[in-house]
Amino acid sequence: MLDVLAAIYPWTKALHIIAVITWMAGLFYLPRLFVYHAERGEAGDLDALFQTMERRLLRYIMNPSMIAVWLFGLMLVFTPGIVSWAMIWPWTKAAAVLAMTWFHHWLALRFKDFAAGRNTVTGRRYRLMNEVPTLLLIVIVFSVIVKF
Repeated sequence: MLDVLAAIYPWTKALHIIAVITWMAGLFYLPRLFVYHAERGEAGDLDALFQTMERRLLRYIMNPSMIAVWLFGLMLVFTPGIVSWAMIWPWTKAAAVLAMTWFHHWLALRFKDFAAGRNTVTGRRYRLMNEVPTLLLIVIVFSVIVKF
């Protein structure tokens, strides 16, 4: 099995990068939608429009992308010679990916709050939370590229 992972390594890495890009796009955009929804769209047609946009982004782009990131990421981890757990970088990347996954689930819970009409988070807080994926992205990229 490990020989197969080594043979398909370039494909796995490419698919992992594609999945990361699509997941990050959603993690950047959904909190921004929540800002607008919290500030302007809590009544009438706008509420329904925002819920449709948020649901589709979460279900059809973000969830499949997150699953693909994890699948291809774990395939990379198990490919011989790619990760040395004696170094610090795999641990910092893993911690940041876990935090990114937590953030994804936090967003999914906020979507459910909007859908149930019980959002209590302000637009300002969503703006602040919108910076979380950027900070985690910085940690991940420096971990993988610089390998500190």
